[in-house]
Amino acid sequence: MEVIEGCRLPVLRRNQENEDEWPLAEILSVKDISGRKVFYVHYIDFNKRLDEWVTPERLDLKKIQFPKKEAKTPTKNGLPGSRPSSPERDLKRKLEAVSLTTQCSPATPVAPAPEIPTPVFAQQNGSVRRPVSVVTGRKRKAGCLGTDEDSQDSSDGIPSAPRMTGSLVSDRSHDDIVTRMKNIECIELGRHRLKPWYFSPYPQELTSLPVLYLCEFCLKYLKSLKCLQRHLTKCNLRHPPGNEIYRKGTISFFEIDGRKNKNYSQNLCLLAKCFLDHKTLYYDTDPFLFYVMTEYDCKGFHIVGYFSKEKESTEDYNVACILTLPPYQRRGYGKLLIEFSYELSKVEGKTGTPEKPLSDLGLLSYRSYWSQTILEILMELKSENGERPQITINEISELTSIKKEDVISTLQYLNLINYYKVGQC
Repeated sequence: MEVIEGCRLPVLRRNQENEDEWPLAEILSVKDISGRKVFYVHYIDFNKRLDEWVTPERLDLKKIQFPKKEAKTPTKNGLPGSRPSSPERDLKRKLEAVSLTTQCSPATPVAPAPEIPTPVFAQQNGSVRRPVSVVTGRKRKAGCLGTDEDSQDSSDGIPSAPRMTGSLVSDRSHDDIVTRMKNIECIELGRHRLKPWYFSPYPQELTSLPVLYLCEFCLKYLKSLKCLQRHLTKCNLRHPPGNEIYRKGTISFFEIDGRKNKNYSQNLCLLAKCFLDHKTLYYDTDPFLFYVMTEYDCKGFHIVGYFSKEKESTEDYNVACILTLPPYQRRGYGKLLIEFSYELSKVEGKTGTPEKPLSDLGLLSYRSYWSQTILEILMELKSENGERPQITINEISELTSIKKEDVISTLQYLNLINYYKVGQC
């Protein structure tokens, strides 16, 4: 019985309680390593960051489900997907053929149209796939890979990756087999080694390396430790480029313009894509501001996390992407990033909201922040003249800069809001 791509079957995995379980999984890819097959599996109803390569011993072949073949619908002329001919369509084809014949006669040769370079996602097997990008409210530059001054230094023999930034908006059109599979094994960033959760469009040459090395100050990617050491002798940065706009103790925030610091912004987006699944990919960082949170020590300012926002948002979005790097998670940094984004909204005199839908971890972080902030306001309410204290949803929104819809959803989540028909209260 041959296990092929698309099959579904139970796969053995160890859960958080250190117990064995057999969840249903889908086979996304099969490859040979030293004459032995291994399988890349996605656990159904689990987050994609748990996807992994497994050996045949972990597969329950007794309950295998093979993919169903799609039936082709026959057509009148036998070609699937073709439209039946009609007298009007046949006449139109003849007229177009005559027109092309007269325009493209041997006496007037037509020069071929220049090819426009298009960025591609490189697969591990050497083939390529064109990326799909969804841009809301903006026109994407076709084939824009960045100018020479924005590209990676080619002295290390690594070509530039497609330049992308994006948002938390879920775009499932890019969710094909290539982007569903993790392509980077391990990332070394300063004193930390990170295991990516998701696909990120780094150059194909880097996907076969056991470790991808990043400069923790400029985020440039390099293929070996020797290249990184040589780069560090030339890199003058000890903090993110841009202006330091906040500092308390060892924590600092830097504001980075995506237009003025394209190279850093694009490298930041490539790193962030390793840990953000719902990150729609764009080809231009110009419309974004990036706020990078750092932790300071004697060696410099080390990146902890960041969030990005559009310079001009018609939907009142105050966050496009937000990320705390895995080594710094569960330490309150995510809540600090969220709070900082709302403080910026207060300075602007606006209410803000993150782009939706949020990821699972993003939703937990925002729901925790919204709940704590709103409950603190409710607990500080004082009664006047012996009457029950009152506050409106609009007043909560003005005090916190949290958008009214998010205030309502949080109150509903906390079971603190009830609806009554007229005459029932």
